[in-house]
Amino acid sequence: MLTPTVISEYDRQAPEDTATATFGLGCFWGPDAMFGALDGVVRTRVGYAGGTKPDPSYEVLGDHTEVVQFEYDPKQLSFGELLERAFDEHDPSQQPKKRQYQNVIFTETAAQHEQLHAFLDGCELSREHIETRFERLEQFHLAEDYHQKFNLRGKRWITDTFAEAGYDTTAIRESPAAAKLNAHVAGHDVSAPFVESTHEPRSE
Repeated sequence: MLTPTVISEYDRQAPEDTATATFGLGCFWGPDAMFGALDGVVRTRVGYAGGTKPDPSYEVLGDHTEVVQFEYDPKQLSFGELLERAFDEHDPSQQPKKRQYQNVIFTETAAQHEQLHAFLDGCELSREHIETRFERLEQFHLAEDYHQKFNLRGKRWITDTFAEAGYDTTAIRESPAAAKLNAHVAGHDVSAPFVESTHEPRSE
C-alpha cells in the first residue's frame, strides 16, 4: 500500500553515489517514464539542452532540445548499457526536422565520451548513416513544474500521498519513488516493491 511512510523510506534508502546522463529522444515525457522504470535509475527530471538561449522555456525554446536527465547507480548500470537502451528507443538514421524533438546523446565526462565512441565502434550502424546528434553537455535547464513527472498529473491517489509526506513540487521532481511511480502509471514494468501493490482506486 502506498503511504507517506513508504515513500519517505524508499527515498531515504536511495543510493547517494550516482552518475548523471542526459539524452534527447523526442518529447521528454516518454523517456522520463521509460528510464525511470529501469533498475539502477535513481531519479529523473526533464528539461532543455543543446542550444544557446540562456533562459529557455517551453513557450520560447530557442535552439534547445527537450531532454531527460537521470541519475543512476553506476554499480547497477553502465553508461554503455544506457546507450544501448537509448538507441533501442529511436531510429538513429532519422532525425526529426524540428530541433525541439531531435535525438541527442550528451556526454558529461571524458569517460562517457570514451564509452560513447566504444559503443559506436561496436555497433552495426555505419557512422555516416547516423543522424543522431552527439554533443557535450554544456548546460541543462529544468523544464517547468507541469512537465515534471507528467504521468502523475491528475493521479490524486499518488500526489496526495506525496503531499501528506510533506513533499513540495521540487521534492516530487527529485524523488526516486516518484520516478518509479511515474513509470508505473505510464505502463512500464517497475520492480520497486511498493509499486507492485499500487493500483489506482476504482471509482464507485
